[in-house]
This record gives sequence, C-alpha cells and structure tokens, in this order.
Amino acid sequence: MRNVILSMKNIDKRFAGVHALKGVDFELCEGEIHALVGENGAGKSTLMKALTGIFPKDSGEIHYQGKLFNPQGPKDALDAGIAIVHQELNMMEHLTVAQNLFIGREATKHNGWFLDEKEQNRKAAELFGRLNMHIDPQERVSNLTVGKQQMVEIAKAVSHNLKVLILDEPTAALTDREINDLFIIMKDLAKRGVGMIYISHRLDEIGIITDRVTVLRDGEYVGTKETKDLSKDEMINMMVGRVIYEKPKTKSNVAPDAPVVLKVQDLNAGKLVQNISFELRKGEILGFAGLMGAGRTETMRALFGADKAAGEIFINGKKSIIESPQDAVRNGIGYLSEDRKRFGLAIKLSVKENAVMASYEDLSPSLFLPRIKLDGIAAEYVEKLNVKTPSLDQFVRNLSGGNQQKVVIAKWLIKNCSVLIFDEPTRGIDVGAKSEIYHLMNDLVKEGKSIIMISSELNEILRMSDRIAVMCEGKLTGILNIEEATQERIMALATQRG
Repeated sequence: MRNVILSMKNIDKRFAGVHALKGVDFELCEGEIHALVGENGAGKSTLMKALTGIFPKDSGEIHYQGKLFNPQGPKDALDAGIAIVHQELNMMEHLTVAQNLFIGREATKHNGWFLDEKEQNRKAAELFGRLNMHIDPQERVSNLTVGKQQMVEIAKAVSHNLKVLILDEPTAALTDREINDLFIIMKDLAKRGVGMIYISHRLDEIGIITDRVTVLRDGEYVGTKETKDLSKDEMINMMVGRVIYEKPKTKSNVAPDAPVVLKVQDLNAGKLVQNISFELRKGEILGFAGLMGAGRTETMRALFGADKAAGEIFINGKKSIIESPQDAVRNGIGYLSEDRKRFGLAIKLSVKENAVMASYEDLSPSLFLPRIKLDGIAAEYVEKLNVKTPSLDQFVRNLSGGNQQKVVIAKWLIKNCSVLIFDEPTRGIDVGAKSEIYHLMNDLVKEGKSIIMISSELNEILRMSDRIAVMCEGKLTGILNIEEATQERIMALATQRG
C-alpha cells in the first residue's frame, strides 16, 4: 500500500456571504494520480488554494509528509515541494524557456555579477531530458504551443524538488496528441513517487489517467472511490446529486418552412476563412465542427466584424454591411467568445453592469442612466437564467465559469439579438452547468432565436445541432443533417482537405 503524503482534515473556509468549504477531507498518496471533481463552485479551487497558501483556511488541519503544514504563501508550498499548474498559464512570453524555468533563481558567474545563460540552458536541457520533453531551452515562450507551455510549467515545478503536483484543467486547450504527451509525463512522474491532484471536467479522461476520485459538492465532501470501481454516471450523480442524461438529437426541430435569418456567401478572411457559404434558419442550432485550427472561430470573428473580411452577408433576406462588431450587434447578432473572460466580460465589474452593458443606448437614450430600470432588467434576466450570485453587485470574476457564461448570454438577450454565436459554450464548465446551458439553448430556439454553435466535443455537436457544418483548414467541407450525422462522418469531413 502506498504511503500517504498529504492529508487534509475538516477544512473550513468562509468568504463574505459564502461558505466555500464545509469540513472537507482529502488524502493523497505517493505516486498516486488523484482526481478532484465537482461542479463549478463545489470548492475544488478553494481547497487547493488553502493547500498552497494562497489564502488561509479558517479551521481544520493539513498534514504533509507526516507533519502539520500551514503554508503562509505559495512560496512556502513550493519550497516544500507542492506546486500548482493553473489552467491560465503564468508565463513570461517574451523570455526564453530556460529564463522562465529559473526566474528568480538564475545561474550566475563572476561572483553573481552576470547571468550565466549557457549554464542555465544546460540545466534546462538536462531537466527536459530527464522528463522526456522535446523542448528547446533557448526558444522564446511566445513561439510555443499551449501544450508545450504547459510542459514548461510542469518542468519548472519538477525543478523545485517536486513531491505534489496540482494540475487544474490541464487539457482544456490541448490537442489530442498533446493530451497523450501530458499523460505519458504524468505516468512517469507517478513512477518517481510524485503525487498528483488532477482537476478536470472531462470525465472520460479521469477514467483513463487517475487512480482515485474525490467528489465535492456545494463545498462539502461527498466521497472518495477507486476510479476502476466508479462509472461515469455514478460520478456525475455524486457531483450533482441527480442523474443527468442528455439524449443525442435524432431529428431536426426546425420547421421545413422556417425562414432563413442569416445567409453568408463567399466569406473570406485570410488562410483560415476561404469562400465560406452557409444559411441559418429561424429556430435552428447550426453546429460548426472541425479540428483545432480548422478556422471555425476565425469564420465567426469575420462574420461578427471583429476581423477584416470580404464576402456577402444577408440578414432576413436583406444585404447587410458588417465591418465591425457594432455593425453586427445593430443587425441583431450576438457573439459569445470561447475566451469569455477576455472578450465576453468585464471581470472587474458587477453582474448587473455586465448584463446591461451592450444595451445602454437602447435603455438610456439620455445622458443619465436610469439605475432603477437597469437594476430591474438585470434582475429579471439573472432570475430567468438562474445565475447563481449572492447579489447583482457581485463582481463577475467571483462567479463560477457556468454562471459567467450565463451573464454573457444575459447581455445578448437584453440586447434582444436574434442570432447568437456560441463559441465553445461549455468549455471549462462542469457537467451540471453544461446541462443548464443545453436546456437554455433549446429554450432560446423555441422562442425563435437562432444559434450557431462551435464545439470541439463531437458528443455536444450531435446532441445539440439540427445541422452540422464541418470545416478543415479554412474550408467548409460539408454540411450534414442531424439525421445522417455520425462521429465517423464528421471526422471524415474534418480531415478532408480542399
């Protein structure tokens, strides 16, 4: 039996108005890959922040390597051999790989007066060799893929005499090949005795890579089970307290005589948007599938006026000129970016301010904002979309990913957009929040809205779409009716060049 390296007992943490952790237990063994799962807001990140000293726990005990452990900050945790690789990587992209690895502990020569870049590169190459990572220490980080940047973060953690590694949504932005490379490195680290805490919403991956699973729900410990003894449905039931089953769509819900609300003809924007033509009908969900780099997001940015493009766009049969996002919004098109924090939200503003920000001109034609009116409209949509927030004045950055996504949707519904572009609408949100987003999308099309949905998850594409447009290397390679669509047919089109 493996030795327990980390034990957290009865951990409690409160924030203003929120009881984030309610007596949570967690245990990690040497060389174990242990999944920590739960819905957004379940307490996973809070528990890890208590472990790494980002903020103090209110009560409970942490035992690490058989001794009480109370880190006063991330440096204490790192010095003790506990490191975390966050979903949002913290790299200095203008520096080289080696410079990032040894930032703050640079190799020097001549009594510390000068940096020894040669020695630093040598140590980095030695570290990468030990980890079987094929990365050039002298490469600028900005030139690396997200997957390679993540490998650098892991190597940096290992260089600190690593004993516990926390991986927070490590595969969210990786290709299948990069995920496979990551899993190989994780297994190698496990053989060396490193214990890993693996946080992910991708339940299929948890079944592949982990040894045990601990589930949190609403800040409470639900249970821990051996991965091999836990089915996906059982895991979901533990996470959300209910059974979630979304049937794949077998036929289109769009009326045969439904009018065309959007027609795109010969849209071009660089190498990844080449002669794209398609139609969207009223009440339709049109899925866009394809491999990473196929040009799906670039197509929607061109359609939305975010990038310069050529081609023709017709709204309700009328030719429209869309040269900016403002033009798109005036024509009733709303865009939910895959990077909601960067392009969809003002995270330092409140829920209320984010919800109404696109509609100030409509709701307030005068110089003065009617606060009572705006508060009432924001409250109406927060309730309608079941946004879980202590108040309308809560900062959006403090909400879970699923609730942040709902605030972006509220913004475009208040603006009364008739065409909504959802780019990776459920990326980084848990299975319960996914189900809510799915139900919300179905409700929107029943009300007469039309949706274009980009998703990298084929199950999601097949579950939600009435038709599926498939792209490969900037070209539209086919459009499938849902009745004829299968994963195999989609993948065949997604790999069909030209």
